[in-house]
Amino acid sequence: MSNITRRQRESRAFALTMSTGGLGLATGVTFLLMVFGSAGFGLFLLLLIATVASFVALKGTMKR
Repeated sequence: MSNITRRQRESRAFALTMSTGGLGLATGVTFLLMVFGSAGFGLFLLLLIATVASFVALKGTMKR
């Protein structure tokens, strides 16, 4: 990512922020559905992994 412009980093950070927030919300809702018996653990785990991966990517983007 050495040849990426500031504007491209800004755009990437915005997209990752939005996706992390959306995935976090979906994970929370799925957790509640799982607790009340409407959703399975697999979907929750998949969303949790995607949320963490998105957060780590965002953290890496913001570091530079």
